[in-house]
Amino acid sequence: MESVTLIVITIFILASVTIVVVLNIIQNIKTKKIKKIINQLEIEKNMIDSSPIIPELSKIEVFLKNEKLEIMYNDWKKRLDDIKKNQIPKITDMLIEVEFSLSQVDYKSTLYKLAKLEMEMYKVKANSDFLLGEIKEITTSEEKNRAIVTKLKNKYRDLYKKFSSEKVDYGTVESSITLQFENIAKRFELFEKTMENNEYTEVTQIIKSIDEMLKHMEVVVEEVPAIVLLAKTILPKKIKDIEQIYQTMVLDGYPLDYLNVEYNIEEANKKTNDIITRAHVLNLEDSLFELKVLTEYFDSLYSDFEKEKIYRQDYNNMSKRFIDKMTKLNELVSNILKQIDEIKNAYNLSAKDIKLLMDIKDQLKFLEEDYKILEAHTGNNTFAYSKLLKEIEDLSQRLANIEENLDNSLDAIGSMKEDEIRARQQLEEVKQILKESKLKIRDYNLPIVPESYFIELNEAQLAIKEIIKELEKKPITINILNTRVDTARDLVLKLYTKTKDMIKSCMLAEMAIVYGNRYRTNISDVDKYLTNSEVLFYKGEYQKSLEITINSLNKIEPDIYNKLLKLYGYEN
Repeated sequence: MESVTLIVITIFILASVTIVVVLNIIQNIKTKKIKKIINQLEIEKNMIDSSPIIPELSKIEVFLKNEKLEIMYNDWKKRLDDIKKNQIPKITDMLIEVEFSLSQVDYKSTLYKLAKLEMEMYKVKANSDFLLGEIKEITTSEEKNRAIVTKLKNKYRDLYKKFSSEKVDYGTVESSITLQFENIAKRFELFEKTMENNEYTEVTQIIKSIDEMLKHMEVVVEEVPAIVLLAKTILPKKIKDIEQIYQTMVLDGYPLDYLNVEYNIEEANKKTNDIITRAHVLNLEDSLFELKVLTEYFDSLYSDFEKEKIYRQDYNNMSKRFIDKMTKLNELVSNILKQIDEIKNAYNLSAKDIKLLMDIKDQLKFLEEDYKILEAHTGNNTFAYSKLLKEIEDLSQRLANIEENLDNSLDAIGSMKEDEIRARQQLEEVKQILKESKLKIRDYNLPIVPESYFIELNEAQLAIKEIIKELEKKPITINILNTRVDTARDLVLKLYTKTKDMIKSCMLAEMAIVYGNRYRTNISDVDKYLTNSEVLFYKGEYQKSLEITINSLNKIEPDIYNKLLKLYGYEN
């Protein structure tokens, strides 16, 4: 038991020692970290204290030749004294307090005081830097300001040189620009005088005003020639030309009120005069833009005038075509309605077709009335030709729709007549095709004609008789007639095709058997196939006979079918 107790006590002591050592290590690390921060803040305080404010401030003493600068100097000195005598000592005291708290191992109090110290350090450093910046603004102003003014003088000389070489382009505004250059030159003189008097607080405003005046003169020198050219030469010439064209067209009967030309010319002259007036005081705001807008407007008037001339020509042409077409349609409809009874007796015309013709007659009447109203508007020059053209286009479209409806109606009537004529023509054609089929069968002496062929021949002959019956009816029902014609034509053509194919198959089958006879004695299989083929041939199954013969001969002579076609002058 004693040994166990001894071991436990030993472990406890070792653990306690370890904990104490670890805590000491942590405390040392924390203390070193805080100490490092304090040292850095000490360095920063010394840097603030050694800031070159005093040397810079001493330079100001040389410039103390005016009251305003003296007031600024006294203020800077007062602020410097506050930094040196109050703010920096306060930081020193706060550093001492932080170090004391750290020596007492009071980390909570140390961190709190350290935070306050950092804030105070930042505040003092900002005050010091700002004060130094204000002082340097004066001490370095001469060199800096002269460098700026040198660039501004170069800019001034370049602008004046450009202006002097092109004075004639500036017109009556030339004197105002010259005066403004003189004003800028006086500003340069004022700068030199101010610098001589060490009135550095006024220099900045002088430089700023010179810079702004030169920027404005850049715009003036660049834009005034274009403004003068547009306002004094180009626009007046365009306006005069537009006035002449406008008056001529109005006298020629063109309704141009919708363009407001006279009012816009008056406003353009006012705007141009205003721009020139403002140019004399070098106020060019939006002047060039406004002149370009006016120029584009008058340019667009040329286009509007030309369009109106084209519209008038198009309107007259379209109006003439409209009258001609409407007159012809009226005559055509009247003639058709006079023959309507005769047409009804000849063909099975529907009530819908008759009503369509009557509707067309009414539509033409309404259209003619609308056209008379349009003519009245045209005669009193109320509307522009662009609008009149749109109206005649709408009327023409209505007329085209009426014409289309009439064409559909006439197509219905005309197609009946055409279908009747075509049916009679096709009747003769199918009769001729049927006759040719019979002659082919008769001319080529087939061993046998299959029964199915005679059935199809009979169907074709009956279909032809049905066409004849429909043609003899009054009135003719065109739909039924067309069906009869289509049926007969299909049956006859089918019979004709079958006749040709059957004769061709018969001839080729016979030639193939004759050609294959040369192999009968030597090859037993060929003899067997050819015997079977001959049986089918005399039964009238010519296609099957041909296939058996060709298949048997292909084993001996590949591609025998094409060879036979070539040998006997047939094309594949």
